[in-house]
Amino acid sequence: MCLFKILSAYGRSVLYTFLYNAIIIRYQWRFKMKKIILASTSISRKQQLQRLNITFDVIPPLVDEKKLKQKISDHWKLSRELSISKVQSISKQFNKAIIIGGDTITSFNGSIVSKPKTKENAFKQLKMLNGNEHQVITSAAIGVKDKVYIHTIIAKMKMRQLSSEQISRYIEYDRPLHSCGSCRLDSMGISLFDSIDCEDYTSIIGIPLMWTSKILNEHGVAIP
Repeated sequence: MCLFKILSAYGRSVLYTFLYNAIIIRYQWRFKMKKIILASTSISRKQQLQRLNITFDVIPPLVDEKKLKQKISDHWKLSRELSISKVQSISKQFNKAIIIGGDTITSFNGSIVSKPKTKENAFKQLKMLNGNEHQVITSAAIGVKDKVYIHTIIAKMKMRQLSSEQISRYIEYDRPLHSCGSCRLDSMGISLFDSIDCEDYTSIIGIPLMWTSKILNEHGVAIP
């Protein structure tokens, strides 16, 4: 019985020591980790960033996109400027955090193909893009202290020839009413294309994850 009590006391001591050290390590790691903020209202971008298994907060950016679109006609420059502006709008309040922002523009024949919002507009957009090639221009910006990193990828998208029935079925299935160009590439939308020429397909959805992982790694974020 005496030996049992001794062993039990020893076991409790080991357990307490283990738990105490685990708590200390947890808080040390927590304070070493840098706060990451996604400056976005996009559900797709949030889901993408979750793939990297990192902890982050989501804060909507305060950017007058309409004003910038009226000011900048070049779609490549516009995508970059919007991404940077989203980061800067958050970094003013959280200057010690890593801020991630992004913007995607669907471009066809020199015009921006916006979110359709209605089934009728989605049908018109897909009929317009049907059998043609368009571009998806995605920029991502990452703000760290006083520096902003920026990266842009242009994807060349060749849509296959679709019948009106196929377009209607697709719209009913995917409901791409809040996707630029009326296409959700993270779902059935991939079936609409003959070919996609892009260095990182994740950029088409909203964030180029390969580049984002690289920059975050360089600034102490463990991925994987």
